[in-house]
Amino acid sequence: MVKRGAEEAGLDADHEAKRVRPSSRDHLSRLSDELVLRVLSYLPVSQLVLCQRLSRKYRVLAGDGQLWKQHYYDRFVRPRASRLPGLKDVGSSQKSLHFASKASKWLDEEHLIKRGGRTNWKRQYKLRHNWTSGSCAVNEIQVAEQAPVPPVIVQMHDGVIYMADQADGLRAWSAKSDRKMLAQKGFAHDGSPPTSLAVDSISSDEKISRVVVGFENGSFGIYSLDHAHSAFSHCYSHEPSSNGVVSSVAVAWPYVVTMTATQLLSLYKCNSAASSAPSPPRLLHSLKSHTVWPPLTTSLRLTGNSVVVSVAYAIPTYLSGWTVGVQEVKLSRTGDLIDSRISSAIDQHYRPLAFASQPMTTHLTPASGGLATSTTLELRHIHTKPTSLSYPHPYLLVSHPDNTLTLYLVSSTTDSLSISAGSRLWGHTSSVSGAHVGGRGKAVSVSKRGDELRVWELEGGFSSLAARKRLAVGDLSVRLQPETKPGSELDTAQAGLDLVNRGSDNTTLSGLARVDDADSDELTLTRGWIGFDEENVVVLKEQSQGRQALVVYDFT
Repeated sequence: MVKRGAEEAGLDADHEAKRVRPSSRDHLSRLSDELVLRVLSYLPVSQLVLCQRLSRKYRVLAGDGQLWKQHYYDRFVRPRASRLPGLKDVGSSQKSLHFASKASKWLDEEHLIKRGGRTNWKRQYKLRHNWTSGSCAVNEIQVAEQAPVPPVIVQMHDGVIYMADQADGLRAWSAKSDRKMLAQKGFAHDGSPPTSLAVDSISSDEKISRVVVGFENGSFGIYSLDHAHSAFSHCYSHEPSSNGVVSSVAVAWPYVVTMTATQLLSLYKCNSAASSAPSPPRLLHSLKSHTVWPPLTTSLRLTGNSVVVSVAYAIPTYLSGWTVGVQEVKLSRTGDLIDSRISSAIDQHYRPLAFASQPMTTHLTPASGGLATSTTLELRHIHTKPTSLSYPHPYLLVSHPDNTLTLYLVSSTTDSLSISAGSRLWGHTSSVSGAHVGGRGKAVSVSKRGDELRVWELEGGFSSLAARKRLAVGDLSVRLQPETKPGSELDTAQAGLDLVNRGSDNTTLSGLARVDDADSDELTLTRGWIGFDEENVVVLKEQSQGRQALVVYDFT
């Protein structure tokens, strides 16, 4: 009986082992791709990235563009849209938005859709994730062993960095992965250094980029960059003028605007027809301004039947110190003056100065040995002259020699031109040397030492309550966190996502690498120029020994 019971117990044990044995059938493989995509649509981004490692099939399915497009809109578009007036979320279950036609441009993301191509939504998600977290790789492009006198002028557009200086002429560098010099051409002018530079950012021609360079002797030149052959072509050189230095230029082909040191604004129209011997530009209109103060910036906007020329500038005022103003000139396509108007952010109790000297501020400073109150610090900021201005309509961003910036919103209608009250932006811990804002409200700024860069999300301004709360808590900018080991194994998500806790072995730095006192010879300074596109931020830096380099912060 005992032996028989043991045998039965053994049979029962084998039976139990067979019952708990897992099935060898792969039920997921029997599902169609459509059903698998439906299942994957419920996964968060971190799990979706891990699914791509299962097999080649799941690498393709988990990387489907529609899945990543949904995550892109849920994380980056919907929160931004909810802050806009006229938008109403109809419920999280439907995952859709009803919005007014005026606000539809905030959601279309038309800049992501190119003709003849498909948008890689996973790559776009990675790009926006890296922008919002400040994660990037850093590379340097050595451009000169010694800083030129006068200093080099830099502009950036569509992944190409344009540089102009007296010694090397006009150069174009690639901001992409290869980061090589694309083209170079000397200036036709003898001995006159360049003083201003502009690149056409409106033209739809992707094969040719047009560049305008202003010079110290009052002349300007027009050049074109052939991207296919990587070569500059000299199109036209204007004769030197007695109106002074060309302090600012702007181009929206076929129109070119120049602004001289004597405050003479001129609008030219170039011959857009292809010709081996193009005719010189035709002067459409000239205006003499009596209110423009440096620093200033010019811009061009083309409407259906008119050309709008805008000049943003600094204004010294009584008691209130420095503020900003905008002069807008509207002309027909043939050069007839339609309207000219001026607006400023001056408080109604103050008026502009009639002379060039800075306002007296000694009576506003605290007594010797006393503590500075918040009111005194506010007055000190008001009386500082701007270090740079950036104005792509409707955003006007001003940097100050202290650690702040100010954002203004410019409203331009058929009947009026107005500038909103300035909103102070805090975040930098040292003097701000320069800032640049794009047409969609994204901005970048750099400190004078070049050791602190910040990315700002200023879209829509601060008219809504949610935007004012973000301003109050300082949730508007992120400090760039360059990686010291780009492309390392820590990028396990293959999409720039932080899925691994890096712990104490952290490969990121807060800003650029810190400089010890013993390495003071390697201190880097910036002259205030900073630019960016969808993938990169570029800063021109100069070491104490005189060497210059373009520092590229890559978010891809």
